[in-house]
Amino acid sequence: MPQPAMQAGMDDAQLLRYSRHILLPELGIDAQRKFAAAHALIVGAGGLGAPAAHFLAAAGVGTLTICDADTVDLTNLQRQILYATGDIGKAKVAAAKDRLFAINPEVRVEAVAARVGAGELAPLVARADVVVDCCDNFATRHAVNRACVAAVKPLVSGAAIRFDGQIAVFDPRDCASPCYHCLFGEGEEIEETRCATMGVFAPLVGIVGATQAAEALKLIAGVGEPVTGRLLLIDAFSMRWRDLAIARDPQCLVCSAT
Repeated sequence: MPQPAMQAGMDDAQLLRYSRHILLPELGIDAQRKFAAAHALIVGAGGLGAPAAHFLAAAGVGTLTICDADTVDLTNLQRQILYATGDIGKAKVAAAKDRLFAINPEVRVEAVAARVGAGELAPLVARADVVVDCCDNFATRHAVNRACVAAVKPLVSGAAIRFDGQIAVFDPRDCASPCYHCLFGEGEEIEETRCATMGVFAPLVGIVGATQAAEALKLIAGVGEPVTGRLLLIDAFSMRWRDLAIARDPQCLVCSAT
């Protein structure tokens, strides 16, 4: 009679590594096998991308593609938990790949050392099961959103500045789900602020990035209730959360035709 590990397609070491997920009845062996077969695209390897990638790798997501054009800087080390002082000057995606391999050598990491635009995003998104947007600018966020809508792939979006963070899931597989453009119209006069000029509370990016990883894992496993059609807002200064409903815009230029 086959042993449980063989039935699950997992050896004893894997059963031990992922045992705390396997013990959860909402996840179990089935979810862990889905994690192992999944491919997540992470756009941005900074404050949000670092914890998101860390948790996805530790959870055993089989393939991670990480996109970022930056190198590690001394100012990053206050919050970007994948990097160490010895990584200063290295490409973030290369340093992240080394660190994630040390965390979980079973995970395949594809490093894309570039700021991806529409042309690069289309094939990357098409190969992914879930996209995690951890970038720091509206142009890339809108490009990622358009690519996800076109490829019908779920998008987990996050942002953090000062003490304020937000998380949302946009899932074009759900006909009622809004897209990122429904919430933040492209070309609108929205002030773009970055932590390089405004600062950011280090634990906040960990909270937001970890929450993005949680949503991505739920989407991969098909469990729980994702924050689709909702915008989670966190004020880390008072440690208060708000949960706002967001509706699909029937006139949206990106998703209304889908």
